[in-house]
Formats: sequence, C-alpha cells, structure tokens
Amino acid sequence: MYEHAFLEVLDRELVVALGCTEPIAIALASAVASKHLKEPLEFLEVYASGNIIKNAMGVSIPGTGKTGMNLAAALGSLGDADRKLEVLSGISEDNILEATRMISAGRIRIKKADTLKKLYIEVCATSLHGYSKVIIEDRHTNITHIEADGEVLFDLKEQVLQKEEEYSFMNMETILEFIESVPVDKLGKVEESIRINKKIGEEGIRREYGLKVGKTLFEAMQKGHQSNDPINYAMALTSGGSDARMAGSSLSVMSNSGSGNQGITATLPVIAFWEKMNLSEELLLRSVALSHLITIYMKTKFGRLSALCGATIAATGASCGITYLLSGKKKEIHGAIQNMLGNVTGMICDGAKGGCALKVATCTSAACMSSTLALSGIAIGCQEGIIEEDAEKTIENLGILSCEGGQEADRIILGIMLDKENKRKTT
Repeated sequence: MYEHAFLEVLDRELVVALGCTEPIAIALASAVASKHLKEPLEFLEVYASGNIIKNAMGVSIPGTGKTGMNLAAALGSLGDADRKLEVLSGISEDNILEATRMISAGRIRIKKADTLKKLYIEVCATSLHGYSKVIIEDRHTNITHIEADGEVLFDLKEQVLQKEEEYSFMNMETILEFIESVPVDKLGKVEESIRINKKIGEEGIRREYGLKVGKTLFEAMQKGHQSNDPINYAMALTSGGSDARMAGSSLSVMSNSGSGNQGITATLPVIAFWEKMNLSEELLLRSVALSHLITIYMKTKFGRLSALCGATIAATGASCGITYLLSGKKKEIHGAIQNMLGNVTGMICDGAKGGCALKVATCTSAACMSSTLALSGIAIGCQEGIIEEDAEKTIENLGILSCEGGQEADRIILGIMLDKENKRKTT
C-alpha cells in the first residue's frame, strides 16, 4: 500500500555526501551565498546552531587534512553549489591556499546563532558594494531563504520537513510489509548505498586514517589475534569506513537522515554478514533496505542532531537487517530492537571527530550481539529501564529521552568543547 511513499523516503533520506555533513552544510550555504554575489567575495559571516558547531568543530575537511568551520566556509565559497553535499568535490591545492589566506586575513567569522533549532546555518556574504544571505535549517540541504542586495530571491515559510505527519505512515508493521513485498529492482538507491559505502569501508581497513580502528581490527584478524568471523569483520569494515570519513577521505558516502556515519553504520554490518554467509543479492538488498528504513523511522522520533549518538540508532537498524538476513521474522526483529535500546541508548554524542570510529565499532558489536540473542529467542523484558512490551513504545521512550533529556547534555557538551577550543587558541 505504501510502496511509493517508502521509495520516496529512501530517495529523500539517502543522500550522497562528501565529508561530515555539518561542515559540508556550512560549505554549501557559503557556496550558494557566494554564487549570488555580483562582485568578488570580501567577507563571510557564519551563524550556526550549537549542534552544528558541536559536530563541525573537530572533524577533518575532505582533501585538506585540516579542521575548522572557517575552513569549510572559505572552501565552500570556492566550491560548486550545484553539487549539494558534494560541494567540495574537486577542490584543488590552490583552493586550499586561497581559503587559508582568507582565514589569515580575518575574512571569515563564525558565531553561535540565537536559535532553538538544532540544525540552523545562516551565511552572510559581502562584496565591495553588495551582499547575499542564505539560510539552511532542519535538513543539511534544506535552503529556506536566499536574498541578495535587498531582494528576497527565495523564501520557504511553511517548510515541508521532518514533520510528524510526513512520516505518519511509517511503523514497524508497514516497514516490514514493504520489505517483504517491494520488487528489488526498485531498490536502486539501496543498491547504490551498498556500493558506495562498501568502497569507503574497504578504504578504511587498507589505509591509515584517524585512529585506524578498522585497520587495526582487520590486521588483528589477519594475524589470528581475532577470529575472522562475521562479527569482527563487521566491526572492522564499519569502523574503517568511519575512520576514513572522519579523517577527511576524498571518497563520498551514502548518508542516512543527514549523517554519513549513520549511512555507513546502517549498511556495512549487514554487508559484512552477507559476504561471510554467502547469501543471495536479493536478500542483501531487502536486509539493507530494512536497516535504512528503521534508522530513518527512529530518527524521526528524536531529530537529526541530538545529544545521543546517531550510531546507536543506525546500529539498531543494522541489527534488524542482520536479523532479517539470517531468516529472522517480526518477533526476532522486535527483539533485536529491544536488545539494542536496552544496551547502547545512553551513548552521548560529543561532536563529530576521529573517535566516532570507536563508537561505531562498539555499536556494531552491540548490533551483532543483539541480533544473535534475538535469533535465539532472547530479548530484554519490559520491566527493565526504558524497554516496553512493544518495540514501538520503546522507540517512543527513546525519543522522549533524547528530546527532553538531551537539551542540558547538549549545553554542557558544547560548553566543554568551546572552553577547550578557547584555551587552545590562547596557548
């Protein structure tokens, strides 16, 4: 019944992105603002919400080996706005030098926006005789306002965004019905996510990126220090993809709900099990589609940016995908969700950085264990913590925990990070 609606959701929420999506969204806003100047850019002013700042401060910008929101904004002004979240594709060494000169000359300024929105970016670009302003909010590519030289070129007052009614048809029942019935030849976006994300996972276990979590785990398997089984391979491949992405690899990923790490975590554990188990390609497509959709569904409950680590949600999707891959049905899939949300729910997001690969590895391990237990008929009972009898209600409890309980955590985390940054600048 909802086949077309689910395919639209997959098309909307699975987006190819180069680099961490928060600094890249800053770069995109900068690129669009610069595009609407009639004269050469003189100055950029960026206003960003706390959650954007938290996730953009410490992550590497693709192809540069450097970090910084000011660098993302400067490079974005030199990038191709039409490429959206791949805006920095094709950035050259000359572009990096030019961006560095802009920063050194004090032509880029970053400020915290006065907003309650978690995802908000406003870029004001000025030239010698003119200006432009671009606003992105709620989604990393959702431009809601463009103006130039006093003229409003585009303004989206009533945003068709992540509203409850937009995804009201989604629940565990309808997701499973779709997965069972959709013709696999319509899952082209899912197939693309498998191809793209597998490539960056393999890149991460071959080369030295960031903390080298994936590469180190993979080498331990090859040396016999760890068994060469689906679980360890899933941890290595998935964390390897995160290593590469967070360290500024020039490879793109298929993001899920605005996050590259979520896209990686929703796909690669399922792929790893599929490779080791030598199962059909059709089963892989359906299993990864299930993982993506459960991740998207759960993200609607607590938003794109949160005090809770998004890898926990994507790994919950992956746990369901692995369970389905290994012939699990509705009961076992619900059990996998209960096991995951009774285990890693409390993992805090303290910004995008190289250490995210460790969290991805931990969540992947939990996904595999949760699936194994669920397939054996074991699930956390409703008498424990936030777990309810029904997995749907457990997911709602997670949303309450994140939306109501996470605000103070976000404030404290950002305060700690900004204090560290200020101390670093003064030493």
